[in-house]
Amino acid sequence: MINPLRLKFESNVLKVLFCWVLLGITADLCLPDVSCAVTAKQKYLSAERAYKQLRNSPARQKYRDNWLRCIGKYQAVYRHQPSGSWAAAGLYMSGKLYLELYNHSFKASDQSEAIDIFKRIIKRFPKSRYKTRAANEIKKICQGKRAAPSHSDGKAPGKTIKAKTGKTSPAVRKSTSPAKKSVPGHTSTVTGLRHWSNPNYTRIVVDADAETGYQHHLLKKDPSIKKPQRLYIDLNHSRLGKGVDKTIPIDDNLLSNARAGQYTADSVRVVVDIKSFTTYKIFSLKNPFRIVIDVWGRSPGKKSAPKSASPMIADRTSKVPAGALARQLALGVKRIIIDPGHGGRDFGAPGYLKGVHEKDVALKIAKKLADKIRKELNCEVVMTRSTDRYLTLEERTAIANTKNGDLFVSIHTNASRNRKAYGVETYFLNLATDDDAILVAARENATSTKNISDLQSILNDLMKNAKINESSRLAAYVQDSLYRNLKTKYRYVKNKGVKKAPFYVLMGAQMPAVLVETSFISNSRECKRLVNADYQDRICNGILAGIQRYIQETHPTAFLGNTRTRPHGDKG
Repeated sequence: MINPLRLKFESNVLKVLFCWVLLGITADLCLPDVSCAVTAKQKYLSAERAYKQLRNSPARQKYRDNWLRCIGKYQAVYRHQPSGSWAAAGLYMSGKLYLELYNHSFKASDQSEAIDIFKRIIKRFPKSRYKTRAANEIKKICQGKRAAPSHSDGKAPGKTIKAKTGKTSPAVRKSTSPAKKSVPGHTSTVTGLRHWSNPNYTRIVVDADAETGYQHHLLKKDPSIKKPQRLYIDLNHSRLGKGVDKTIPIDDNLLSNARAGQYTADSVRVVVDIKSFTTYKIFSLKNPFRIVIDVWGRSPGKKSAPKSASPMIADRTSKVPAGALARQLALGVKRIIIDPGHGGRDFGAPGYLKGVHEKDVALKIAKKLADKIRKELNCEVVMTRSTDRYLTLEERTAIANTKNGDLFVSIHTNASRNRKAYGVETYFLNLATDDDAILVAARENATSTKNISDLQSILNDLMKNAKINESSRLAAYVQDSLYRNLKTKYRYVKNKGVKKAPFYVLMGAQMPAVLVETSFISNSRECKRLVNADYQDRICNGILAGIQRYIQETHPTAFLGNTRTRPHGDKG
């Protein structure tokens, strides 16, 4: 006879075993995906918590690293499961945070990163609702509407993430600006004309709110209609902004004025009326987009070539190297331009120590260097800025040219996401030769790394003169002296050497020009040193000694009889 209790017990055991088997199969089939989804969600919620803390702390918002840390958390969601349901959400929020960072940093590279992220969303997630949101963000940027601070409500993807509120030949130059991409039907707006001039040099800048193609052409003088020689630039798909001065009087020895007008329904023409000139260059810069026009000439009544703003003569017919010609004619360095990097709303790189910024450190070092040059080299010094004020990169070079500077030295502090990076390095204008140089140039130019390659065509034209060799020599002397001066007193000083990079601030400089990265403000040890007066003096003494060595090489008798100007570190 079958025991009912035993039968019931065995039945229950079979049920339990069946459930275990079923659960095991289910686990094999499903649990990895479930686990990944849960982990991705957890990473997203962790990023949300970090963002909430950042959003609620104005003090934290002042430091770039806090923004990048939060952005990294959102991007970790995407990296964890690139095809998962949370990936698009994490990527989208990282783009939104880059836009918020742009509103604090004013660095166009941050806006560029946001655009790149939104484009990646459109490409990788064509069926996601984040594709539409990403496209809308790009559209807002192209229309000139800055992104307002935003936040996510932390809900699952699919639910709303709310927002809180020599003469160049005529050519067409077309490229894509990361600040504002050209889109079909989009029109750029010309927002203004600026100029700087002296008797034999004038720089004109045409500002626009978005990148566009342009052509330029030189027209001959036409006495029959009483028209002077003219240079014009046509900006495609452009409108002249309201309130823009249509004519700016220049009236120097080279140019009469510059005029802007709506040439056709979708193009703006800028015309430069010329009195006389020897050559000109035209190139464009990005973030924001602007066209730079440099014109050179000779002063009236002088038959000889114009005085070069450097210890070399720009004689196109001579076969004598410019540097050698300078030494033969005993041309000295009399006026040195010192350029403290950044300033005003452009804070530069944030320091490892809270409240320390590149713009302030650069200004202090530049002021000390200027005083030492005046006292010990007996040279005139012109500073591009002596207070905390904002200057565009092209304005700094224009000041150097219009003041007829003989040397140009731009002072900066270096920075890296790798807090262990340290050392000193000196740059001169050329194409970047390594990844580190590209990153430094992108940061100092306030552009993205991919735009550095766009400078190839510009530099090929601008670098066809002897100042590149002179700049290289000046950079070598400065770097060597700077390193030796610091090494004699401080431990852990790295000589990162002389490097080449396409810096906007050096473009068009008509004299030997270098950019000195004095130390890494992002490194704990070097940041503490950079705010120390003795370390700043050591930096200045090193740069001073390098300049002095360059002058002696160019003009061997420059310091004869002047005991004050013995090179620093020389024992005689």
